[in-house]
Amino acid sequence: MQKILKSVWGDVFAVIAGVLFTLSFSPFDFSFLVFFSLAFLQLSLIGLSVKRTTLRGFLFGLGLFGLGVSWVFVSMVVNEQAGIALPLLMTLLYCSFWALFPAVSAYLYVKIRVNNHFDWLIFACAWMFVEYIRGEWILGGFPWLQVAYSQLGTSLAGYIPVLGAYGTGLIVAIISATMAEALLNKQYRWLYFFGIVCSISGGAILQSVDWTSASGSLLKVTLIQGNIAQKDKWALENRNATLKQYYEDSAAHWESDVIIWPETAIPAYFVDVKDDYLLPLEQEALAHNTDIITSLPYRDKEGKLYNSVLVLGAERSMYKKIHLLPFGEYLPWQPVSGYILGLMNVRLGKFSSGEINQPLLAAAGHQFVTSICYEDAFGAQSITLVEQAAFLVNVTNDGWFDGSIEPYQHMQIARMRALEAGRYLLRVTNTGISAVVDEKGKIIELAPIMERATITSDIEPMSGMTPYARIGDKPVMLLIGLILLSILARKYYLTRLA
Repeated sequence: MQKILKSVWGDVFAVIAGVLFTLSFSPFDFSFLVFFSLAFLQLSLIGLSVKRTTLRGFLFGLGLFGLGVSWVFVSMVVNEQAGIALPLLMTLLYCSFWALFPAVSAYLYVKIRVNNHFDWLIFACAWMFVEYIRGEWILGGFPWLQVAYSQLGTSLAGYIPVLGAYGTGLIVAIISATMAEALLNKQYRWLYFFGIVCSISGGAILQSVDWTSASGSLLKVTLIQGNIAQKDKWALENRNATLKQYYEDSAAHWESDVIIWPETAIPAYFVDVKDDYLLPLEQEALAHNTDIITSLPYRDKEGKLYNSVLVLGAERSMYKKIHLLPFGEYLPWQPVSGYILGLMNVRLGKFSSGEINQPLLAAAGHQFVTSICYEDAFGAQSITLVEQAAFLVNVTNDGWFDGSIEPYQHMQIARMRALEAGRYLLRVTNTGISAVVDEKGKIIELAPIMERATITSDIEPMSGMTPYARIGDKPVMLLIGLILLSILARKYYLTRLA
């Protein structure tokens, strides 16, 4: 077996294992595959040189991201009509860039491992350390396809409100690595399997715990999914029809306490629609005792542009997006990125970031945590001020990714935020997937994708704090860092003795 893994066949299987890793996420949801995929990766790295190990990790990453973020190609071709060759090249480069991170994980593992019974811990910590760097720091963070998200439908989801995505991911990585270790070490195989059973059982027990509780009367909420095609969204000749459509869909639900529209549902700056559209809409909403949460671009007096959420009703207020999307709302790596995207006719907004410490918005007498599109991928941001919030609201536009797997992945990520915070999540998107998610991360109402739709549901305002909402990611990442540093120090000490 080891002979095969050391050959070129091991490289081929590494790509396949990366593909299988992606199949554990939505819309495929073969959750168990993530364990076999990571276990194979660890086994395939044993006995290789540092260079070969790094290559093996990179090939695994190519399989993972080649399938997992294939929607990048869709966003460039379907929506921009940029031809095939250049978008294909850009997608390959994009996937190759993110494939570097599994390569770094493999490199760290082989450099730190000391050929003892704790190799499983080294592998798991190295993997999660690099996931954290990728998810929080590189290009503002790209926490896509992180291992914990694959387990939302399993008993391991019980750890999510306690440890968050990174802590739960560490448990997933440890289980995977101990599976590999059990194949290599017959003497302690029973101990590894006992640890796996205990981990899974612990998650099942934690799933029965209610970390937060209902607070206040039920709220009736309506989500409006407009299904405006991305290529038509900003055409000036379509603006009036778009505004009329959202008004009509909302007017049919004035009995709701809160009505929510998707990201940039209003394809115009605030100042351009304030008097003729927003004020009359707000007055009618007030007459029906309804609050409308909508989204539109906002230009301040200094000319800065913001992607914003606006509450119309008893407490008019605005949230300005903090965590901008690279290559979507701002361009890193200038001027190269601007030149290349210009060749592909990709039109991007030049937005500014809102202030970090913005007060919570309120609707129907309750404060809520707001996120716009990509912001729902960051657990630490979603738990900021969550103690004051009764629910979460996410507005999104996934219209760039028609027919791809991206909307399903994004919905899975959003569900994690509800479970971490112990709050209902109201997620409304332009083309789907719009849904009402309960405090356990379960979808209770779902709109069909790529259709004009409205969904109405009763939700419970929640109070209380999950352990994760109290402690965040720092304790888990500190533990991972200390483990890696202590093993490095031990290896250095043993090397000096030799």
